Amino acid sequence: MAYAAKDYSKLIGMEGFSETLLKNHFTLYQGYVTNTNKLIETLDRYLKEDKAGTPEFAELKRRFGWEFNGMRLHEYYFDNLGGKGGPDKNGKLAKKLAESFGSYENWEKDFRATGAMRGIGWVVLYQDPVGGQLFNVWINEHDVAHPAGCAPLLVMDVFEHAFMIDYGLKRADYIAAFFKNVNWSAVQDRVK
Repeated sequence: MAYAAKDYSKLIGMEGFSETLLKNHFTLYQGYVTNTNKLIETLDRYLKEDKAGTPEFAELKRRFGWEFNGMRLHEYYFDNLGGKGGPDKNGKLAKKLAESFGSYENWEKDFRATGAMRGIGWVVLYQDPVGGQLFNVWINEHDVAHPAGCAPLLVMDVFEHAFMIDYGLKRADYIAAFFKNVNWSAVQDRVK
């Protein structure tokens, strides 16, 4: 089964995100989809050719997490954009944020501060399905630092490609634009 890139063109025109930035970002995402499919095909071929024990096979296996998570994190990111307004203050997400962080405001301060850290990566609001706790997590590389078994609720890309065309080095301005465009109903639907 091959993965297909989703069409996120509906996000064009979103306040604070230029068409150039979004189209470049969509192209980057499509590359992750393409490379995920190529890796699946190549790994299958290596198995059929009895090359599973080779160093090349091992490196392709290691690369798979990078490409697959790059694809999936971008899908979470684009899916949680395109909204207006804030979250439902009486919804299950708001209740979980208050339980885990004391208040929505405390959570947002933590999320923004995590996104403003030096470096490239992602900020992800995760939910632990076992304890229900919510965590803001810094993901430096696509394939590293994901809390095992946790579900991503809100994903913000803080690699330079997500903001430099429009904001240069002003990451805080990008984060502000991100928050203006969060699709809170999509985030709320991810809460268990």
